[in-house]
Amino acid sequence: MARILVAEDDDNVREFVARALLHAGHEVVQAEDGGIASEVVVAEQGRFDLLLSDIKMPVMDGIALALNVAASHPDLPIVLMTGFADQRERAHGLDALIYDVIPKPFTLSALMEKVDDALAGKPVQVVSLASQARTGH
Repeated sequence: MARILVAEDDDNVREFVARALLHAGHEVVQAEDGGIASEVVVAEQGRFDLLLSDIKMPVMDGIALALNVAASHPDLPIVLMTGFADQRERAHGLDALIYDVIPKPFTLSALMEKVDDALAGKPVQVVSLASQARTGH
């Protein structure tokens, strides 16, 4: 399966995500902040199929990490995670660099669907507020 770098400062969330990805057959490398994740990408010469990163982290946040990684490895898909609306808005300014943003809290199925879509290069489904209101989602 895929080789995935998970950058998340919350130990519980990082372990939950890593276990889910391992259970799905992926190889997972974990980093507890963006600075470490950036060093891992350099040390591994970008040999990952996906970067899954929290946005709000100490040392280097996920947006700085995404900018850093995309500059040297533009083909590496990046999915960001956040529980903060203002951080989601910051990330949407990076549409050309990141695949998508997963809002926290997320379900295991939502996480795995987004990871699978990103790995497959599937176009992001943009759901407008109007269509959400019509469908009740």
